[in-house]
Amino acid sequence: MALRSGLKAQVHAVMAKQGVLPQLDDMFGPGGQRLLDAIPFDRAYVLRVGSLRGLVDIFDKEVALFEREVHKALKGNKDYRAVQAVDGVGRTMAAIFVAEIGDVSRFSSPDKLCCWAGLNPRNDESDTKLYRYGISKQSAKLVRWAAIEAVARYHGGAPIKASYSRIAARRGNKVARVAAARKLLTLVYYGLRDGEVRCLAKAG
Repeated sequence: MALRSGLKAQVHAVMAKQGVLPQLDDMFGPGGQRLLDAIPFDRAYVLRVGSLRGLVDIFDKEVALFEREVHKALKGNKDYRAVQAVDGVGRTMAAIFVAEIGDVSRFSSPDKLCCWAGLNPRNDESDTKLYRYGISKQSAKLVRWAAIEAVARYHGGAPIKASYSRIAARRGNKVARVAAARKLLTLVYYGLRDGEVRCLAKAG
């Protein structure tokens, strides 16, 4: 999935070079594919985008195969089912969270889980000032990647999207994505702990 995301990012980079902004959140769904077909890329970029889209199709098949096998193995797992209630958490992301986090009770709070995943800000304190830097990127690289990837398209859905938009307008999409990933991992924590994400169950 990470390789596929990289290929998609390269297509978006070519679009940016051509001065074309994405018109959909997912430019690789049926509607997005039609839009890509209609973009008048320069000749060199036509070949590049065509090659990238072909590779994305190959990875789509591999991801689908993996997801089917994972679902067969985990379909009876209540934690696997529970975390899929969160927007952006499909079968692959759910499998990563369940397998990598394991027994969530070893974390006393969602903040501890986010810290373990390396999504907490790095702070340096003096007697008078607190300096905040980027995220720590410690420990669970795969969980951190999955949380950030899960918010890439839907921005966490209803419980998170408004916060994402506010932060993105003020501090940019990259910071907003990390903040949304922390919120999403918090929902995952409660899903694993309680067997459901109660705020989403109530909203439904």
